[in-house]
Amino acid sequence: MATGKALKISSIGIIALGANQPLGDFAPELTLRQAYDALEEASLQIVARSRFYATPAFPDPSEPEYVNSCVTVETALSPKALLEVLHGIERRLGRARVQRWGARTLDLDLLTYGITILPDLETYQRWAALPVSEQIARTPDHLILPHPRIADRPFVLVPLRDVAPLWQHPVTGKTADQMLEALPKEDIAAIRALD
Repeated sequence: MATGKALKISSIGIIALGANQPLGDFAPELTLRQAYDALEEASLQIVARSRFYATPAFPDPSEPEYVNSCVTVETALSPKALLEVLHGIERRLGRARVQRWGARTLDLDLLTYGITILPDLETYQRWAALPVSEQIARTPDHLILPHPRIADRPFVLVPLRDVAPLWQHPVTGKTADQMLEALPKEDIAAIRALD
């Protein structure tokens, strides 16, 4: 018999956090800690947090290094609504979207949302196959899930492995460890744990 309560269906999202510019007097690591608090204030239940990692700036390694992390969250929000929450937190913590892949006080990327593929497999595959020169110049006008650059970025995969070691990519079926195996060893070696 129904109780009259609305059933809330939740999914697990994985979010990458990164920063390489101070927010006022706050170093990037402190900004990421503030972002954790803001995620919880937005009624996102943090299931797991990775360690903090220092990583070379990408794509310009001459810029200040980044602090990167990942969290898994449980949420009843849709992927689009979750992305809007993330963008709101970025704005609140000083993010100005002026340059693609530029230095920033905070970057929150929705990497995955359960096994959801958005907007469809063909669009995902097209964006995932873009050459680097086009990746820098083009920005999608809609949410693409899973994030099409996961497999290319050790600064995402290393902390992702902390929070979801058994996670498998919804398209390729690969784990973070398997994707890391395909990347240059020196890129992975350049990442160091801060805590």
